[in-house]
Amino acid sequence: MKKTIVRVVCAIGQAGQLGLKGGLPWEGNRSPEFVADVARFFDVTRGHVLLAGPKTIASVPDFARADRELVVVRSSMDPEDTLQRFAGRVVFIGGGPPVWDAYARFVSHWDVTRLPYDGPADRWFDARWLTGGGEVARNHHDQ
Repeated sequence: MKKTIVRVVCAIGQAGQLGLKGGLPWEGNRSPEFVADVARFFDVTRGHVLLAGPKTIASVPDFARADRELVVVRSSMDPEDTLQRFAGRVVFIGGGPPVWDAYARFVSHWDVTRLPYDGPADRWFDARWLTGGGEVARNHHDQ
């Protein structure tokens, strides 16, 4: 059986900021670095599957819906079973901490851009995801 290739492409602020009040902390910033990052995300994920929570999927603009398969994931869904549905395909895991906590152990490639943002956030990048961690690592180390 063909293997599912699981990747993440995301951006963080200078201190690892990921989110603020349900959105990106730099949402709406029209500086070239931020515009280029958004364009690159849509270019890299084109033609592939994007698995993410309902808020992230809802935020995908109309122009980007036709050229990638969008799949809403829920906490009740088993990550391994969900990924098996896409054998032989490239699947990008979108979202943030709850989704990456569930899927980090399957990710083979993390593409992280560090943007020139140094403001407030209420969601942060957890470097333990890079080794299959996050909540998974905390649970493993507590045993």
